[in-house]
Amino acid sequence: MRVAIRSIPQADGERSLTRWISDRDAVLTHPEELALAVRFGLQLLREKAPGKSVEVRVPPFGAVQVVEGPQHTRGTPPAVVEMSPEVWLDLITGIGDFSSSLTGGKILASGLRTDLQGFLPLWPLSSSRGEAQ
Repeated sequence: MRVAIRSIPQADGERSLTRWISDRDAVLTHPEELALAVRFGLQLLREKAPGKSVEVRVPPFGAVQVVEGPQHTRGTPPAVVEMSPEVWLDLITGIGDFSSSLTGGKILASGLRTDLQGFLPLWPLSSSRGEAQ
């Protein structure tokens, strides 16, 4: 049985990411807002990099399977990327850099197709096409 993925309204997600950029301390002190921002970013990644060959984990708030390739169905995925909510939000907003975060030990990655640099940043969205700039 497939479970429907609940979509975060774009206006709510964008509001949370705008707040992350302008006042990250306020977001960090409100777990519900932090969770919303993280999950919206994961939603954007799922839209930009559809597939099921890499699992991106941002504990404790969420995980998505993305990137075209062999589909993962059971057990531990062969390709995993994991990071903290702060690192994730910095990456998707363009504040952080994937390769330097990876080499700096802020991102744990194993398996093929785990270089997400080509998909980042994810936000702000382009108003004309709905894609990340």
